[in-house]
Amino acid sequence: MTASRITSTAYYQPAKVLTNGDLKAIVDTSDEWIRSRVGIQTRHVIDTETVADLAVAAGGKALASAGLDPGSVDLVVAATSTVEDRSPNLANRVAAELGLAGPAAMEVSTACSGFNHALAVADQAIRAGRARRALVVAADAMSRIADWTDRTTCVLVGDGAGAVTLEACPEADWGVGPVHWGSVPEKSRAVLIEGAPLRFSQEGQTVYRWATTRLAALARETCAAAGVELDRITAFVPHQANLRIVEPLARQLGFTGKVVSRDVVESGNTGAASVALGFAKLIDQGELHSGDFALLFGFGGGLAYAGQVVRCP
Repeated sequence: MTASRITSTAYYQPAKVLTNGDLKAIVDTSDEWIRSRVGIQTRHVIDTETVADLAVAAGGKALASAGLDPGSVDLVVAATSTVEDRSPNLANRVAAELGLAGPAAMEVSTACSGFNHALAVADQAIRAGRARRALVVAADAMSRIADWTDRTTCVLVGDGAGAVTLEACPEADWGVGPVHWGSVPEKSRAVLIEGAPLRFSQEGQTVYRWATTRLAALARETCAAAGVELDRITAFVPHQANLRIVEPLARQLGFTGKVVSRDVVESGNTGAASVALGFAKLIDQGELHSGDFALLFGFGGGLAYAGQVVRCP
């Protein structure tokens, strides 16, 4: 039996930083108002870069970290909801820019759970024998679709990308557990990216209530699907929507003394990139070590969700 394991992680954020103080000049808000409601202090935003630029930067760093020959990657799965053009898709653009040699290339659009869905697609392709090495990239420029007159949403957004490389391995050495995914169709319009031009909006209280009442059970089911007890989890990396969602979830799961990603504080909500970016940062900062179990869980537009237990590379 074949499984997949993560061989590297990487992230990329634009150099430009937008502080809460900077936002005071754009919209009626304050540092205290933002921190008390969502916990965000700063966010990185693009200037002249594109979503593809973010994805290529993170993907290139992941390939280099894994020491992979670009020609050996036979699958690229990219997640985004803010890419500027529909074709060639984001995965095709990444493959072309990084000089990959004819991989299958596809794009996943499930908003803030995009990375987890993309990771599941790549893992399943490897398990099915349709790929041996894969690059999974998630990138969004949420600042590009923000309504900068709406202080309830524009203060949330940030831009960035995260990436992982995967390779086939024996089932006994699995590094990506079974995905636990689904959706809540009756709440499909709780988070929107629509219109011309595209604009992000949400029913914040609807998302908050759902996440703080339903997500802990889904996270436990994700661990059960992987056969990993909660007390064996070293780190929890949920979608970085709001610190007021992240911290209650960690408490509900009994993760108070564990490593919990709070990247939302310095990066804001980076959409599909959120989980990948937060996970890569924890590894880069030495918070996680090879073999540690991490629970990754994304949720958002759709209302779609997906989660996996993974072993750190």
